[in-house]
Amino acid sequence: MAAPQTAVPKEGASKETERRIAQALGRRSVVLVGMMGAGKSSVGRRLAARLGIPFVDADTEIEKAAGMRIPDIFATRGEPEFRLGEARVIARLLDDGPQVLATGGGAVMNAGTRDLIRAKGVSVWLKADLDVLLRRTKRRGDRPLADRLKDLLPEREPVYAQADLIVQSREEPHEVIVDEVVTALMTHLDKPATAAIEATR
Repeated sequence: MAAPQTAVPKEGASKETERRIAQALGRRSVVLVGMMGAGKSSVGRRLAARLGIPFVDADTEIEKAAGMRIPDIFATRGEPEFRLGEARVIARLLDDGPQVLATGGGAVMNAGTRDLIRAKGVSVWLKADLDVLLRRTKRRGDRPLADRLKDLLPEREPVYAQADLIVQSREEPHEVIVDEVVTALMTHLDKPATAAIEATR
């Protein structure tokens, strides 16, 4: 994942912009990273609909592969085995782009997973402040590690910050955040074309 770029909000991204993003992605995925409660699934579903590509939730696919819910995997098999399975599932999913892929909060702590995302995707960190995360995760009593947010956030944020793009997740309508992701993606994906034009001058 490359040096981060913070999104500049832009209202009402056009259908043409969304079509150009989907075309520029090719077979790459838009990979949403960040803590639990950052809005990866909610924003991801809306973003995928806007871009006309599938939405995939890595946690859901992990549960399908394991035949049990994530809290049960943690309880019966432990976190190390869960992380191994998570890395395998994400590697498989990244072969199936283009798509919007929402990853679990700890997925990118695996260096191999980060390398695959860099090679096969465009990563977007949905960055949320601790108070926002705590407020949202209180509604999800079955989410593993929710009580460890204060410890996990400083540990994970430097890794999340390696994402290609950073968009602030906050208490705004989801469509506002989606607009900002679309704008950031368009700017990022236009860079190669802009560089090529500059090189010919």
